[in-house]
Amino acid sequence: ALFSTYKHDFLPVFDQLLPYASKLLEAEHPWADHQWGLCIFDDLVEYAGPQSLNYQQHFVNQTLHYVCDPQPEVRQAAAYGCGVMGQHGGPNYASICASAVPRLVEVIQAQGSREPENVNPTENAISAVTKILKFNAGAINVDEILPVWLSWLPVVEDVDESPYVYGYLCDLVEANHPIILGNQNANIPKVIEIFAEAFSCDALPPSHEVYNRMVNITRQVQGNGQVFEACVGRLTEPQKQALSDALSGNVAPVKAN
Repeated sequence: ALFSTYKHDFLPVFDQLLPYASKLLEAEHPWADHQWGLCIFDDLVEYAGPQSLNYQQHFVNQTLHYVCDPQPEVRQAAAYGCGVMGQHGGPNYASICASAVPRLVEVIQAQGSREPENVNPTENAISAVTKILKFNAGAINVDEILPVWLSWLPVVEDVDESPYVYGYLCDLVEANHPIILGNQNANIPKVIEIFAEAFSCDALPPSHEVYNRMVNITRQVQGNGQVFEACVGRLTEPQKQALSDALSGNVAPVKAN
């Protein structure tokens, strides 16, 4: 709360708390301490931005290590931290972000990563890779990662992270990115299927600007009747209904969690 209120002006006070925050990340501490410690340093990066790099010896290696922790809550906090390094850390975090990507990929592609107990840390890891690709890709080959990234979608559980993932997908589609659209637009049905599943699972509130971008892209595809028919043909009935509702604006309020 203090970081979110005072941003980098809180750092002189945080300096006094730093030894206690660092201790939480020590290996012999219980996993709940690791989770709390990671959350503290996540906020440091998110709200102090590039200035947080002055503290890197206290949390960077630890965050990368805990991305692969056996405890889902710890993995989630570490994955989120990698995402904020990408989004808020600035270009001096580029090599750190590049080091994070293989660890995040390992978590995303691990056996059982979409099981109920693992799905939130997995989706946080997908969002973290998304933020690195979008905001801090100076030390990685984006085009090499994009096909794999697309294969991880849709994400439907973490409504806080969904806008980043779908917003980036919209960026790529709107820019006619050849890897996302595929040879002769072969990936368009896949993109529409991702959107339809997101709509059917309430992954985004209808009032969100990313939701509206997804609807607008779908309408553009709808303009080509033959292509759109091929897209709809591969959808499940719930997906077809959700897509139809989204296109017509006939969307029920998002269900409370």
